[in-house]
Amino acid sequence: MSEMHEVTPVSQPFPHFERLVDSREAAALLQIHPKTLQRLARKGEIRAMRIGKLWRFRTSDLDAWVHLRLKLASYPYRP
Repeated sequence: MSEMHEVTPVSQPFPHFERLVDSREAAALLQIHPKTLQRLARKGEIRAMRIGKLWRFRTSDLDAWVHLRLKLASYPYRP
């Protein structure tokens, strides 16, 4: 006779880990050139991390940056 074992789902090792995207993927999401995105990251205008020579971005940081830019654009100009 064979025994039936209940399969338990394997929990993710990092339940709150957010996938990182590279410059090409992030730039495509923002519809800008990857070099422009890298320049913004170097200047600290957009949150990013460097792993070796490559830039990595969290999609939530990209979303926050877009919302901030939209918010700033909606303010009336006052000299």
